[in-house]
Amino acid sequence: MIDPCSLESKPLLSIDDALEKIKSAIQPIMASERVVLKSALGRVLSEDVVSPINIPYDRNSSMDGYALSSKDIVANNPFTLTLVGTSWAGKPYLGSLQAGQCVRIFTGAVLPDSADSAVIQELVSADGVNITFPANIAAYENIREAGEDIAQGCLLCSGQKKLSSADIGLLAAAGIHDVPVRRKLNIAFFSTGDELIGIGQPPETGKIYDSNRYALAALLAGSCYSATDMGAIPDDRQLLEGTFKQTAECNDVIITTGGVSVGDADYIKDILASCGEVKFWKIAIKPGKPLAFGKIGSCYFFGLPGNPVSVMVTYQQIVAPALKQLSGALANMPLRLLATCTTALKKAPGRQEFQRGILSQDVNGNFFVSSSGQQGSHILSSMSRSNCYIILSAESKGVFSGEQVLVEPFSAHI
Repeated sequence: MIDPCSLESKPLLSIDDALEKIKSAIQPIMASERVVLKSALGRVLSEDVVSPINIPYDRNSSMDGYALSSKDIVANNPFTLTLVGTSWAGKPYLGSLQAGQCVRIFTGAVLPDSADSAVIQELVSADGVNITFPANIAAYENIREAGEDIAQGCLLCSGQKKLSSADIGLLAAAGIHDVPVRRKLNIAFFSTGDELIGIGQPPETGKIYDSNRYALAALLAGSCYSATDMGAIPDDRQLLEGTFKQTAECNDVIITTGGVSVGDADYIKDILASCGEVKFWKIAIKPGKPLAFGKIGSCYFFGLPGNPVSVMVTYQQIVAPALKQLSGALANMPLRLLATCTTALKKAPGRQEFQRGILSQDVNGNFFVSSSGQQGSHILSSMSRSNCYIILSAESKGVFSGEQVLVEPFSAHI
């Protein structure tokens, strides 16, 4: 079994080297805007956000029970205190406790200034205003201190953080109405090829439906991006070149599919060289070898292969990290783990492979993975059945059933 990569006139760029070249070339956008908190999910903060208040704002009880001063606790013996009022959540008791007194308190309710302990209601007995506490209760229990979560003036979320639902909740808890975020990336994408037809047209010999644009539209649906689908463009060099130049003037990124191989009608690399610059072309990855990266003016360009699985693999492994960097978000490695492979996998040395797999976990927490089927770069059905990539090194000569393999769950790309 021979990998066509071995027939290249010079060694192909590894995926790690390609990512490093992209990282060196990309400068994050700096322009920012303010958005209301409800619209900030998934956006990237442009600066640190500190809390204007203590969270919690006041000392409060974590349980339903009775608030008292630790000075009134009698060691090793039950004791009785006089009930003088109630502190409700949102309606605190406004008085101060005197020696020998307690108040009824509910979860989240503010403690009176002189109280420093709360005893859960199940431990006490009440006889009118006489509340009897058991022996050996602990002081300072069931109290949430003011600022215990976040103190006033402390960091809530750091700049470059992509806001999660938990971040939105934390910012709301501090009363934050709007936040400063990096502006959205303007991204244009289109397919190339005379063979493409649109959904809704009747099928015909020699033509295929353009699935790549639909896949890319779904992949680019993140809240940090403003993506424009420019349709399918025929293999017409003049038309393609004009489209590139015009599109580059008003976008941060152009992503194309098809036209980056070595066929007579594959114009993308030559067009990119004539109106911009090619940073690299072709990398040692399978599927997805014919991939181009460059710039047209200030616009970054990614030319992805035409086969649909290659589009998804190269987007997730190459383009997505680049877009994250460009958007100003902090970089992070996708989750990868070891699993026992339950099917044999074919592979020739030469390129790092991302085979489609089905990952599962048994009751003991052990991970297992199997091939999802045929691995051709045109086989979308095996991608649809998959929930992970099985990552095989460039040196790998295949995998026997029972061997450990490196796996990257698709959820790692969220």
